Amino acid sequence: MAHFVIMGCGRVGVTLAHTLDDAGHTVAIIDQDDRAFRRLRRGFSGQKVSGVGFDRDTLERADIANAYAFAAVSSGDNSNILATRVARENYHVPHVVARIYDPGRAEIYQRLGIPTVAAVRWSADQVLRRILPEQGINGDFREASGRLILGEVSVHDQWYGHTLADLEEASGIRVAYVTRFGEGMIPAPGARLQQGDVLHAMMAVAATGEIDRILSKAPATHDPDDEEIQ
Repeated sequence: MAHFVIMGCGRVGVTLAHTLDDAGHTVAIIDQDDRAFRRLRRGFSGQKVSGVGFDRDTLERADIANAYAFAAVSSGDNSNILATRVARENYHVPHVVARIYDPGRAEIYQRLGIPTVAAVRWSADQVLRRILPEQGINGDFREASGRLILGEVSVHDQWYGHTLADLEEASGIRVAYVTRFGEGMIPAPGARLQQGDVLHAMMAVAATGEIDRILSKAPATHDPDDEEIQ
């Protein structure tokens, strides 16, 4: 089980908090207005933290230092992106996502390597794809036999800079396309994965667990001393 910190106790924040709480994770939800916590159900077992979501004292009361993921889903673009940057750059939270209303801003933040979800295509499910450890692969399409799936694949940060061919060889996936700066692109031969890229790949349904296990870890390092001398 992991610890999650959510900024914003609106409709989306409440949905995320309840979903994560139901899954057995620990959750801290932050909001400036104490009245917002009334939206949480009576049996919610998570922590309610009053304060500004990008304030360090507030984040530390929410145990940000031990967070697996941070989701900023308040109603303010500036607050969301600032809080997300603080979580990533000051507390090194491995998985972050910011809700952004302005599509133009969303593209800029994608260039900075900060995953964003634009309100125009918003759903709590899209945030869960990016922050839940068991949601490393989310299927978008299955072929008729049900044996193959086209899905969005999450990778460990240390895969950035590696070629897509390296990822395919290590995991057995076939990269279909990459979303970069908010736009889909078919990768050219020798293309490398960049910070902020969203990877979409075809894979066998039966292998998704193993694929997620491989790509959620840093790539194996190659030791020349292990090579057999001919």
